[in-house]
Amino acid sequence: MKTALISDTHGLLRPEALTAIQGCDLILHAGDIGAPEILSQLAAIAPLHAVRGNNDLTLPWAANIPDHLTLDLDGWPTLLTHDIADVPALLTDHIKLIITGHSHKPLIEWRDDRLYLNPGSAGRRRFKLPVTLALLEVSADALQPRLIHLLP
Repeated sequence: MKTALISDTHGLLRPEALTAIQGCDLILHAGDIGAPEILSQLAAIAPLHAVRGNNDLTLPWAANIPDHLTLDLDGWPTLLTHDIADVPALLTDHIKLIITGHSHKPLIEWRDDRLYLNPGSAGRRRFKLPVTLALLEVSADALQPRLIHLLP
């Protein structure tokens, strides 16, 4: 299963991001969406799960979007939340994949038997940080993440 991981769009869904996620089976947005149109555009490509980020909290259209989700990705128990600071309170022993956003800093890191993944920011560039998203190949016995740079 090819899964797109995107975060921190802040109301901007770049054409490069849309091109990169074509053909994905699932899309996960890790918050700071910024505008409801972002969700509509993503959902037109593949089934979508999204969580609110700190910048979405006061937006009326985002009131029904959860702060975190737990889901099963082809047998991999997964936690999706915006801020990695919230992970300790949400983490259970069975979670093997943790997806966050917020920092705008991409991260792909195995910590023991858990994969921590932050796709970075796909929206407006912040400071000198890269503009990225991640693609994740999920199978019953492996997770293969890959960072995609959207701008040079």
